[in-house]
Amino acid sequence: MSQKKVDRYKEEKANRKKIMKREKMKRTALTISSTVVGVAIVGWLGYSAFGYFHKEDEKTPTQTEVDLSALNDYISGLYAEEEAAE
Repeated sequence: MSQKKVDRYKEEKANRKKIMKREKMKRTALTISSTVVGVAIVGWLGYSAFGYFHKEDEKTPTQTEVDLSALNDYISGLYAEEEAAE
């Protein structure tokens, strides 16, 4: 091994505890931030789904008007034919 490699190895060995502690802190920070982001996404999806299924339409129902005069005329015509046939 060259002298540079030997010196680098000795330096890494001397600072191994600091390096390991720093890497552990980075992993912990990454885990915590990932968890927070994941919880935020799940919460947002839940809130959106709740809003989608519980809309304000329940308070103000939609009314639709249907013109049934043609159907009434048809049925009354059938009854008139039936009475005439008797």
